[in-house]
Amino acid sequence: MTEKEKMLAGLHFNPFDSELVALRLEARLKTERLNQTSMAHRKQRTAILKSLFGSTGKNVYIESSFNCDYGINIHVGENFYANFGCVILDVAEVRIGDNCLIAPQVGIYTATHPIDPTERAQGIEYAKPIHIGHNCWIGGHATLNPGVHLGDNVVVASGAVVTKSFGDNVVLAGNPARVIRTC
Repeated sequence: MTEKEKMLAGLHFNPFDSELVALRLEARLKTERLNQTSMAHRKQRTAILKSLFGSTGKNVYIESSFNCDYGINIHVGENFYANFGCVILDVAEVRIGDNCLIAPQVGIYTATHPIDPTERAQGIEYAKPIHIGHNCWIGGHATLNPGVHLGDNVVVASGAVVTKSFGDNVVLAGNPARVIRTC
């Protein structure tokens, strides 16, 4: 298996592999272009996002600044909006449904590292996919950790740290996040 195949399969991989380095550089150049493109040029910004992401709905908008690892592993549905300072570490797939809102400074992190210090010191990484259902709202400064799956109609309160998966129609808050009400 190539390092990219290992990465996408959730296995330990070498992030310094030349193919992965080149893919990250390509993504960083596109995000740099996005972040430097005026908000007045909405069509140009949308075109950059569509070339960066693996797939999008027709209506997608992200405020600058935005950062990601690869871009190609991000799939967003229709009517996607992310506010200022969004970071998506898409080492594994990040799939976000229709009508989702991401507040400022949200972190969505698929990347993780071994617990064993010897392995970690070797630079080995692995990743777990994140899936967010339809009609979700992720509040400001919330963090979604590797492997989290959220159902439809989920609200994540500001500052919440989501460390495990939750089903539909819930409001999450806290660190670690827990259900504080159903909706």
